[in-house]
Amino acid sequence: MGRGTKNLLSQAGFTLRLLFESLYYTKDIIVRRREIVKQMYLAGVKTLLVCSMVGLFTGMILALQSGIEMREFGQQALIGGLVVASMLREMGPFMSGLILAASVGSAMAAEVGAMKVYDEIDALELMLINPVRFLVMPRVVALALVMPIISIYIDVLACLGGAIVAKQVLQVSYNVYMKYLLQAVHFKSMYVGLLKAFVFGLIVSSISCAYGLRADGGVLGVGHATRTSVVASFLMVLIIGYYITSIFYG
Repeated sequence: MGRGTKNLLSQAGFTLRLLFESLYYTKDIIVRRREIVKQMYLAGVKTLLVCSMVGLFTGMILALQSGIEMREFGQQALIGGLVVASMLREMGPFMSGLILAASVGSAMAAEVGAMKVYDEIDALELMLINPVRFLVMPRVVALALVMPIISIYIDVLACLGGAIVAKQVLQVSYNVYMKYLLQAVHFKSMYVGLLKAFVFGLIVSSISCAYGLRADGGVLGVGHATRTSVVASFLMVLIIGYYITSIFYG
């Protein structure tokens, strides 16, 4: 077994242990509520502009590309249903996962990594303060709670963007668009999408904090940990998203 494989397995095991330990310390949510709210604000409110632009233009692109093809068969009126089904099941959770991994996850890895290389983590342990309970758990809980909200927000804006394209480009009225959109909204699609977003929140926060806690080598080590955490988060969002979809729709 090569060194790279050993490092990968070691990092995966450490990340899983960190996730389960964080879930164990959720019993202290009330005690750490201020930090959780702070992290939710940083993860949610601070990313609203980016999420707004991504959601709006994702819906517009989806409606434009699909609508043009559907117009060849005279079925462009169904575009509302296609947009909402795609966003609820896949694109909403997927886009929110990638956005928060790139913005919030990288910030988490950098922050925790800086604390690691400057011996602040060791200082916490010397004061008998558990770093997972103090630092990691609030971030894991915050991102797991915020991710479904961001996913819904992106879904709504994507449907709005799709409506604009449907009206202006495909000549589909808002009433017809909304009619087929509402027909395509199913409870299963909603809870599968929210489940994905929740799981993505757990994954991204755990991976980011795990790489931060294992950072070494000074500033360069923090940069490497941050970059690697984003790549790992992207891959896991794709992989876990596939398996959740296959479980419910396979």
